[in-house]
Amino acid sequence: MREGKFLKNNINRWESYMQETEDPDTLANRFVNLIDDLSFSKTFYPKSTTTQFLNGLAAKQYSGIYANKKQKGNRFTTFWKYELPSIVAKYHKVYLFTLIFFIVFTAVGAIANMTDQNFVREILGDEYVNMTQENIDNGDPFGVYKNENEMAMFLSIAVNNIWVSFNVFSQGIFLGIFTLYKLLQNAIMLGCFQQMFFAKGLGWDSILTVWTHGTLEINAIVIAGTAGLILGTSFLFPGTHSRMHAFLKGARESVKILIALIPIFIVAAFLEGFITRHTEVHWSISLCILVASEAFIFFYFVLYPIAIKRRGISVIKGELFVNNQKVEFI
Repeated sequence: MREGKFLKNNINRWESYMQETEDPDTLANRFVNLIDDLSFSKTFYPKSTTTQFLNGLAAKQYSGIYANKKQKGNRFTTFWKYELPSIVAKYHKVYLFTLIFFIVFTAVGAIANMTDQNFVREILGDEYVNMTQENIDNGDPFGVYKNENEMAMFLSIAVNNIWVSFNVFSQGIFLGIFTLYKLLQNAIMLGCFQQMFFAKGLGWDSILTVWTHGTLEINAIVIAGTAGLILGTSFLFPGTHSRMHAFLKGARESVKILIALIPIFIVAAFLEGFITRHTEVHWSISLCILVASEAFIFFYFVLYPIAIKRRGISVIKGELFVNNQKVEFI
């Protein structure tokens, strides 16, 4: 084929390719076609202006694909800003149930210890209770947080908390029954622990000390329990989907919630390892950390998901939708 005929047959298509678009499928199709044309042109007209033109046009289409990928490829931001809150909003009722369940059994643990002061020993063990009593007698009731090196304590607590949350979550595979049991255990332990200090007149001190890190830690365990219940109930209550489809969907969404808790546990471990040990600091500093931690949990897991839901925002397979209409950005 003569170069003039090749040019005449394709010039209109090539000129249409010069019009900008951000649609990834269009860009990909253009690029594939241009590569074929460029290959043909290089074979038969290697030093012609047509080959140079096609080479430049193909490079431009490639840059468009790369730029489009870069714009849409920020999954990290999309996940934290839209996807996770939209998932949390779907399961707010499960979250509310889990929170109420945990609070009720925390109260049960506290009441049980008020009724029988030896109950705490059955729950926390003689060694821990005796150590705490010894610290109280020595005038340092929260000395347990000062026994280890800061970094070693931070790392061990972070690993332990992540493991506990994974354990609470994974038990959801058994229809959520064992997740509830793990939550019950942790709630009763917390109730006993807290009441032990109140009984010794150290209630306010324990709140300012323990809940400096405990606010994030306990809330994250409750949310891990929520993820476990989502995993279990997705099989029990599949809705209009098959049980397997509903279970796989619930598993994907609950795992995303669990992943989101990892940085929260790391921050909680940092506070426990490096901040909680400084019981001599002014109570206002501890209170500010406590309030800020609770405000973050309430905003990110309650208020913000509600706002996302009201705006009709959802993320499906990494794509952003508003009121079921696909959008590139908000």
